[in-house]
Amino acid sequence: MYKNFFKRFLDLTIVLVALLIIWPILLVITFWLQIANKGAGAFFTQTRPGKNGKLFKVIKYKTMTDEMDQHGNLLPDAQRLTKVGKFIRSTSIDELPQLINVLKGDMALIGPRPLLPQYLPLYSKEQARRHEVRPGITGWAQINGRNAISWTQKFEYDVWYVDNCSFLLDLRIFFLTIKKVFIREGISQEGQATMEFFNGNN
Repeated sequence: MYKNFFKRFLDLTIVLVALLIIWPILLVITFWLQIANKGAGAFFTQTRPGKNGKLFKVIKYKTMTDEMDQHGNLLPDAQRLTKVGKFIRSTSIDELPQLINVLKGDMALIGPRPLLPQYLPLYSKEQARRHEVRPGITGWAQINGRNAISWTQKFEYDVWYVDNCSFLLDLRIFFLTIKKVFIREGISQEGQATMEFFNGNN
């Protein structure tokens, strides 16, 4: 009952109330990033697989410039990540535009994070079960290491969430997410600006 109905109803209610409260803050952040990103814009979208692998456009705050090298190639992520962008990312503010994805029904507040579509054929049958529910802004894997854990661990946490989804679990994840944001833990893997790409083996 919770997973199939009440969870979606709760998501919609929370998101609508949150947007009514924080829209002035979102406006300021948008303006701030527009300047920091040197005209590259404050938002970007990426195609991600959602529930049952259906593709959708995830919305995020843009934390990098579009600066290129002399050959016209984008500079490495670590070089394009601005000081403002680093703060926005470390505090998870870059995820806030995904509230719109929740309103549209592409995502839930809590669930496995939506990853890149090119990973779809690389999943094992068990790992692919992470797509049995809507992807979330935060999830069980995020409060258990976020980007600092291995892909294998991440997928194990995702599938565990699919099998154990409940109101009390979501409530626990919500409050632990707030704690993780304040201590800024697990933002990236060692030696990476975010997290290394999944190749089916790591």
